[in-house]
Amino acid sequence: MATYRNTCQSLIGLILWFAAVFINTSHTGAQALKKPNILVIYTDDHRYSGVHTLGGEAVQTPNLDQLAQEGVAFTNAYLQGAFTGATCIPSRAMLLTGRNLFELGPRQGRVIPSDHHTMGEIFKDAGYYTYHIGKWHNDMKSLARSFDDGAKVSGMPAYLTDQFRMPFSDWNASGNYRKEDCYLLEYDDNGTVIRRALTAEDKRGPIGTEATGPHVSEVLADEAVSFFTNYTKEDPFFTYLAFPTPHDPRQAPQRYKDLYPEEEIDLPPSYGSQHPFDNGHIYLRDERLAPWPRTVDIARQHLSDYYAIITHLDAQIGRVVAALKASGLYENTLIVMAGDSGLGVGNHGLLGKQNIYDEDGIHIPLIFSGGLIEESSSRIDALVYNFDILPTLCELAGLEIPESVTGKSLASVISGESSSVRDYTYHAYRQHQRAVRHGAYKLIEYVRAPVAKSYDREAHIAGSRVTQLFKLTEDPWETFNLADFPEYEEKVKEMRRLMKTAATEFADVPDPMRSETDFWAYYD
Repeated sequence: MATYRNTCQSLIGLILWFAAVFINTSHTGAQALKKPNILVIYTDDHRYSGVHTLGGEAVQTPNLDQLAQEGVAFTNAYLQGAFTGATCIPSRAMLLTGRNLFELGPRQGRVIPSDHHTMGEIFKDAGYYTYHIGKWHNDMKSLARSFDDGAKVSGMPAYLTDQFRMPFSDWNASGNYRKEDCYLLEYDDNGTVIRRALTAEDKRGPIGTEATGPHVSEVLADEAVSFFTNYTKEDPFFTYLAFPTPHDPRQAPQRYKDLYPEEEIDLPPSYGSQHPFDNGHIYLRDERLAPWPRTVDIARQHLSDYYAIITHLDAQIGRVVAALKASGLYENTLIVMAGDSGLGVGNHGLLGKQNIYDEDGIHIPLIFSGGLIEESSSRIDALVYNFDILPTLCELAGLEIPESVTGKSLASVISGESSSVRDYTYHAYRQHQRAVRHGAYKLIEYVRAPVAKSYDREAHIAGSRVTQLFKLTEDPWETFNLADFPEYEEKVKEMRRLMKTAATEFADVPDPMRSETDFWAYYD
């Protein structure tokens, strides 16, 4: 695939490039020579099946469906994993730096090292006007160096898991964000939105409702609409719009909740009342959102809430795309939409994303769309990670990919010049879980190291190992473990060999200073 450059190119070269990336050939020559605008939309805890046209589930996502139908969707896009229960931190670090999980540095994305060039930095250095809206869950210095400006920064340095009482910060070019500068948006007695300082009492509630203040998804969409409506700069823009939804609490205005009566919710095939064994990190915040066992009623309630907040989010994304079109910017804009992780919501008895099952933890939507891509409704089944997005954008925009970026550009796959960029994917969660996906099969290995009880030196919690093998082409919800069947013995051995090869490739080795990396010390 020929790389698009903002330099003089032959007419033949331009035509070839446009054909390679599905560029709409109805653009004028002047428009074609512009650098493409970039809009990256990143959502939180948004699993692959949380887009109706991708997973076929009952959730209504007409605007995301349209982006997929007018663009290119990857059906096997993945988060590589995490070494922390807050999986959104390394997920965002991988997206923003184009580096894999094992290359994020000792803070695992909590701090993005200065020599890890971020998405915003790369486009800013290339002459783009870079703008951030919404959630930032990494260090604030890396935020400041990545963008020229921004609005409604959320997630740090203060955070309330309440979608109607989300703390915001105004843009601070120095990166010196303080809790005392955070504020809430609320309705006054006349229904007017006002801002007030965040107080210590806010941490304790009460939880917000749609009568309290505007929903965070609406606030961030408002900022994006305003940005695109008023954008008059000659420079192309790179905008990062990061929604903290559909993360819990899964709050949505009542009219969206009413779309999904709980008694009418169909549960996926992998619904379970509880996980069949200790996966090493079975008891944490996300899993305490509902009691055990996860009854059918509990699972339906959580899935209804999940669908409702996704449909509300989808409506806000629709407003943003509509503003792009109304402003005349859409035709020269490449839109990328991705989720940061999967989510259990009752699958396998899990509610959170602290696992490496597909829908429950690592399978994410990934869509390339916008005015620069012809209507194609393409579905690509190549195995890809979220850290492949950055090098892909660099190549599509004609930018040099920095050496710090180690992901693989998907441009040749999008153009049809190649069918894949890798043969398998490798996944990790803390020191407890590793997985490898190759072809139709996925192997997951669990290790739970023995732990001594401090109050009784002779007592201990026994360690354990569990193996799962799934044939995803026939069992995409991972419901039937093939590992113990004699006819799959050789397949298990083959996948275990591949998993060790992958561990070597990604330098997944025990670190004596970090217990969350010592899976292989106990596995072997």
